[in-house]
Amino acid sequence: MCMGIKAARIDNRLLHGSVATLWASEIKPQRIMVIDDEVAEDPGKKSAMRMAKPVGIALSIITKQTALDNFGIGKYDDHDVYVVTRDPLTILALQEAGQEVPVLCLGGTVTPSEGVPSTQVNRRAYVRDDELSVYRQIAAHGASIEVRYVPADRPEPLSKFVEL
Repeated sequence: MCMGIKAARIDNRLLHGSVATLWASEIKPQRIMVIDDEVAEDPGKKSAMRMAKPVGIALSIITKQTALDNFGIGKYDDHDVYVVTRDPLTILALQEAGQEVPVLCLGGTVTPSEGVPSTQVNRRAYVRDDELSVYRQIAAHGASIEVRYVPADRPEPLSKFVEL
């Protein structure tokens, strides 16, 4: 039985309808972990996000440092965890702290500002050129990186769109 991080997702909206219903049903985690400093420190945003929590699945909305600390002391060793974050650096930090991330799904990102070099990898996601080295390091740590907005989409390897 897999315990710890079962899968992770990059999604600029974090926990929303598709994650709470479609992805939670697909991944079947015991816990969804939203790792985002801004939301974790804002009681209003945190409360609003809690309303999207699927029934029967635990939810953590925590800062990156809290996630690193909690994983470090083994707090989630007996959980199947689905990590959702906006920033690939969060995934890399977890890996560098010793957490295995078997699959990283690139779902939705913010459309880069005009003039910011990037590659569109699906209808709702981009990889900025300044993130390429982060994704390469994530892949080098053993994560399979796929591009997929909803579970019904065919998973495409990120390497189909950018050189990893």
